[in-house]
Amino acid sequence: MLMGESAAFIKNFINDLDTALGELKSNAKLSGTQKVWLGFCLTGILLMNSVCWAKFERASLGSYKVSALSWMFRDAKIYWNYMLQASVILIVKRYDIKEGVIAIDESDRARSKRTKRIHHVHKQKHKASGGYVNGQTVVLLLLVTESVSFPVGFAFYMPDPVLTKWNTEDKCLKKSGVAKKDRPDKPQRNPLYPTKIQIALQLLREFKKNHENIKITAILADALYGEAYFMTEASLLFDKVQVISQLRENQNIEYKGKKRNLKHYFNKINIGVPAMIRVRGGKEIRVTLSSARLKVSAHGKKRFVVALKYEGESDYRYLVATNMTWRTIDIIQAYTLRWLVEVFFEDWKLYEGWGREAKQLDEEGSSRGLILSLLLDHCLLLHPEQTARIENKLPACTVGSLQRKSQMDVLLEFVKNLLNHPEPGDKIKELAELIDDTFQLMPSDKHMVGKNLGRLESTPSLNRRAFG
Repeated sequence: MLMGESAAFIKNFINDLDTALGELKSNAKLSGTQKVWLGFCLTGILLMNSVCWAKFERASLGSYKVSALSWMFRDAKIYWNYMLQASVILIVKRYDIKEGVIAIDESDRARSKRTKRIHHVHKQKHKASGGYVNGQTVVLLLLVTESVSFPVGFAFYMPDPVLTKWNTEDKCLKKSGVAKKDRPDKPQRNPLYPTKIQIALQLLREFKKNHENIKITAILADALYGEAYFMTEASLLFDKVQVISQLRENQNIEYKGKKRNLKHYFNKINIGVPAMIRVRGGKEIRVTLSSARLKVSAHGKKRFVVALKYEGESDYRYLVATNMTWRTIDIIQAYTLRWLVEVFFEDWKLYEGWGREAKQLDEEGSSRGLILSLLLDHCLLLHPEQTARIENKLPACTVGSLQRKSQMDVLLEFVKNLLNHPEPGDKIKELAELIDDTFQLMPSDKHMVGKNLGRLESTPSLNRRAFG
């Protein structure tokens, strides 16, 4: 798809972002050239669904060169560390957001085999094939409010290489029958490689510092974050806010002075009952549930534990909450909001350029490329048609449909400018020449034309070998 200049709604977003940057830090405002570049990049991601300078150059028919785009990305004095914060402030002001729920999750993105200079790439389990790939992991905060849901913070995760190596070797030694006392001691974690829990808590601290006027009513996270340390620290950080996570079925609780695992307790002692719950404020569904305020052994204190089973499921999942003054139904319905972060990840990867053509190298390249894709998500949330729907309490547009509509708007604007040219015929001839220069056809290795297919027939002298 071709583009002449930035989309109109993106230009407006950049101007508002520039104002917000100036309010955060007086010398962080964007120059005229930086505004044009940033607007062009966001429009390029919108059209190409990737952060790739070569694609951007082709879309502009060579008006913007790869070298110039890359130089601005790497060397221009842009205050990248304020960009996302300023963009969040824009959305908060636009939709008059006073409170919300924070959902925490992480997302993996597979990379190519040659990943030496891609930041924090590590070996990951590939769910589709059952094997392993090299990839990046991002821990992300999503703010869920009554009107909109949008990303407010991120950080890359990398497992400690020394610990990873020790774990692999320790498993092998254990499998070989080597006693624990004869195996090497577990090394201390390198602070340069914080855990996902440590990263999540740091992101929460930064959010509170940067957006102290937003009241957080709950924090939601999956079973990875269901540890005592995370739940207690996250709750205290926001004045003892409700934190909801999950426990494993084999975790122990104490009941009448005896330890029992969750599966035994909720299947034999505290049997679930049928109920109706409302999922994410929408339709009601039938579930089986039970709950109790129990001492969770691993946490060393009482928690509100909920056993939940959706219709058609045979096993319970176990929710755990820090605030025991909430009703069971409220805990469950709040936790259903965590699914929205999964929806965001899907939209982010499919429509907003995250992870496509991972050409941005090193830490600054990965971080800045990721910020650009998140800025496009914010920008689409502030699209005039989107804001009109939300302000009138109508269902918001999907990211995919809004992206496609915006792509057609950019193309239409390109055609309008072409027709308004004093000499449209000459301009079309010029564009045709540019297209021939820019979109060069490349040889394919899939087809055999011009190559030797090889001799594909029997050799008579070898016939007797077939019966030997």
